[in-house]
Amino acid sequence: MSDPVWRRQEIESPCINVCVLHPQAKLCLGCFRSADEITQWSKMTPETRRAVMDSLPEREKTIPKERRGGRKARIKRGMG
Repeated sequence: MSDPVWRRQEIESPCINVCVLHPQAKLCLGCFRSADEITQWSKMTPETRRAVMDSLPEREKTIPKERRGGRKARIKRGMG
């Protein structure tokens, strides 16, 4: 729409449609937001959104990269 009433200067969502919460970190594995941040995103002020966006790279570092399930885990337990 070209009507200026409908133009919004908002920070876009970091969602990449990989919506799975890490069980310990309680952060989405796709965008690294908490469930509360995801549900409140549309109600947040631009300043709050910017603060969340700025914190995402550090949050990503807190989530363990090694997978614990699947074939590798079964082989370690002798179930493979």
